[in-house]
Amino acid sequence: MPVPSTTGQPDDPSRPPAADWFATAAGHALLDSEWPHLQGLLADRPGQAWLWLGPMAARTEGLPGPGLPLRPVPGGWAGPVRCALPLPLANESVAAIVLQHPALAGPDLDLLLSECARVLVPGAALSVYCLNPLSPWRWRWGGGGPGASEPQPWRRRLRAAGLAPDPVSQGIGPRWGVVPDATLQHGPGLRAAWVLRAQKRLVPLTPVRKAVPLRLSAGAPAA
Repeated sequence: MPVPSTTGQPDDPSRPPAADWFATAAGHALLDSEWPHLQGLLADRPGQAWLWLGPMAARTEGLPGPGLPLRPVPGGWAGPVRCALPLPLANESVAAIVLQHPALAGPDLDLLLSECARVLVPGAALSVYCLNPLSPWRWRWGGGGPGASEPQPWRRRLRAAGLAPDPVSQGIGPRWGVVPDATLQHGPGLRAAWVLRAQKRLVPLTPVRKAVPLRLSAGAPAA
């Protein structure tokens, strides 16, 4: 039988295989841990648009509006629209971005980060959630999970995209059991995951190429 998705329905066969891990009990515990914090990030600037890229982007209850939730699918993203990169959004049109477990984005990750930087409003922030490879919880995803990384490589990626990451990430999620834990701690520690915030500066540290007025992909309404 198909693996149930995070919405309780049979899994979409077009979903990346690593995303199936989020339908397990451990995957649910982690996503439920991140959910309250994620809601707060998207509500950071009331009345302004947000972008949420992640495996549980079909979950819409309690989300502030307006916003665009997209989940990874082979070749791009799906949600209210289905698109590939570049993102079908105007420059500096989004006031908050959440990139949840971005290893699911595949080889286009650096392009995705540059696109996130392009669409962010100056002064706004991108927040990244990622599995913590130093946590004892790592045995729960083994080789079938969505990929783990320490925060430092992500700081380099974010800087390369023109963003300014916070000096310290925050740990989130369980340490041992399969029980949601939404509290945050200073640094990843032994927590299952971490979250790192990176801001788009009002004035870039280095000169950047003038942005293209508008870049749209061949997006289409989702079925």
